[in-house]
Amino acid sequence: MHDQLSQSHPPHTPPQRIAVLADSDTRWKWGATLARRIAPGTVLDAYYLNGRATPTERQLAEVGIRSDSSREVTAAEFLADPRVLEADVLVLALVGGSGQALLHGLAHAWAGLAVRPVVITGYVGVVYEKMTDGLLLRVGSDIVLANTTTDAERFRAAIAGVGADPGAVVETALPFLDGTSHDPSAAGVSRPFTVCFAAQPSAPASRSARLHLLERAAGHARLHPEREVLVKLRSLPGEQTTHVEDFPYQQLMRDLSEPPPDNLQFKYGHMGEVLDRTDLLVTVSSTAALEALHRSVPTAVLTDFGVRENLGNHYFIGSGCLASWDELDQGVVPEADQSWLDRHGVSSDDPYRELQERIAKLRACDVMPPLQPYYTASRASGYLPDLLERYGFDPQGVPLDSFGSGGRGPVARLVRSTVRRGARYGYRLGAQRVAPAIRRWGQL
Repeated sequence: MHDQLSQSHPPHTPPQRIAVLADSDTRWKWGATLARRIAPGTVLDAYYLNGRATPTERQLAEVGIRSDSSREVTAAEFLADPRVLEADVLVLALVGGSGQALLHGLAHAWAGLAVRPVVITGYVGVVYEKMTDGLLLRVGSDIVLANTTTDAERFRAAIAGVGADPGAVVETALPFLDGTSHDPSAAGVSRPFTVCFAAQPSAPASRSARLHLLERAAGHARLHPEREVLVKLRSLPGEQTTHVEDFPYQQLMRDLSEPPPDNLQFKYGHMGEVLDRTDLLVTVSSTAALEALHRSVPTAVLTDFGVRENLGNHYFIGSGCLASWDELDQGVVPEADQSWLDRHGVSSDDPYRELQERIAKLRACDVMPPLQPYYTASRASGYLPDLLERYGFDPQGVPLDSFGSGGRGPVARLVRSTVRRGARYGYRLGAQRVAPAIRRWGQL
């Protein structure tokens, strides 16, 4: 129990080394930014879990956070890397299932150790679906982060409700909420009034819905030729991110009913740099909305396809930001509700102090408590073994990846790296090109 931790000497200095294990570009952004929030200037070791969405060099460059070392790994290779145990803090920036698997793997690998890294799990964005499922897969880490007051209350209630310790939950904020406040006086003077549509890979998911949004963005640009309309994209066609994108907007551009106007542009790069020039942020439910609101940028969360849980825009009920393209075309500029912002972690002054204090308290222990995932073989005998096997572990948390834990020489590493790149390319080709084509043929 975290409130019963013994502490025989003063808290340690801030962490000197933080390791982040991430399985996609967005989770790397979350984990790396969190590490910098915990201890600016600390040594940052990056590990990228080999899989469907392992980030590319371009995606990593777009995030813009340099690590002191980086390595693409399987779960077995990660557990065997001695530098992991040298870290003061380990951030598992992973989807729930792989996070649970790694917690079991770490619990097995570190059994009996008095000193080990403080293990942190959390969420990349807003939590609006499968809250209990994802949360219990993260229980067992030393710290489970909640990005808002609302989430912290929900998390603690759910964890206590299943008989686990809610003390692991620590409230922070999304770590990439940063940047200078919006200056409305610049619009029309030093630059055009700029509307940024923050696209998402899977909200909405259908081709017709995504084409509709692109048509509306182009229509807004035609209706307001004095404005600049940016479509902010997360990835290039063929790249994977946290969610699969079947119908990239780049490919849909050629299907617009009219040629795109000159003041409509696709935009890549760091979201913060785009927000520096944005006067109105438009999205379905992207966390870019929270980044914009943190900077006091007027923000519209679209209702064109309804306010629905599967879109995620229901999260913004009460925010004052819900609006349609029709309203935006007519000049409506939503105004955010301050009380909603306060409860949803957008306007917190110092959201990392409690986290830093909890880390210091854990690191000051002479004997660290063992990692105890909520799911055990006896508690979830029909669920846990299959989940662990799916992520490459046996029921005791021992990696099954004999290939990944095999040869360590330079030739073996080169072979593994080449095979991974080929497999990832093959997956992306199938997911991004072949599968959408098959679906289109099925619609003929």
